[in-house]
Amino acid sequence: MAANEFEFLDEAELVDFPGLMAVSQFVRMLGGVPWFGALGLQLDGREELLAEDYLLALGFPDARISPITNWEEAADAAANPEWNTDWWEAEEQARVALVAEACMLADEDTVMVALTHLQNQAVEAVLEAVELAAEAAGIDDTELIRAAAGSAAQGIYQAGLLLAAQNEDDEQHAFALKYRLFEAGRWPIGVVGNSFHIF
Repeated sequence: MAANEFEFLDEAELVDFPGLMAVSQFVRMLGGVPWFGALGLQLDGREELLAEDYLLALGFPDARISPITNWEEAADAAANPEWNTDWWEAEEQARVALVAEACMLADEDTVMVALTHLQNQAVEAVLEAVELAAEAAGIDDTELIRAAAGSAAQGIYQAGLLLAAQNEDDEQHAFALKYRLFEAGRWPIGVVGNSFHIF
């Protein structure tokens, strides 16, 4: 099955794969999310709790939340060479585990087709939004814009993995919590040193 064929699958064909059915429905909802709509605003209590729960779920309860207030600070954080490799590895281990779980519920080819489609749609869903947000702030940094779009697309992909794997604890999974920060209009940039930067 070619990667683009997932677009043309009737949902009736996915009836035996509820996780992939959920991915298909998730893709259609991406256009309704206010991507990057709250950049630079003060974090509210709910967002702080989401960030704390995300860090706890990944195993970094002592990391501090470090709000980013403007695009220049976001650029510095995104380009910082002191990325916490343990944080990156924790996310990667979670991703690998979810892919394996999803492939136990449906054949690997179908899972990969669904996830490839999700990844492609994720980029389309966020790119225009981040370009508009940057333009409104007078930012013309193509590399930074691409970094923001790529980060959001990755967040969508990670959330889609949870659906595909039918993870029972998905509401408190790190990827679900991270996605809800994006859903709130934020850009959770990542953990640098012991600081979790959120724009």
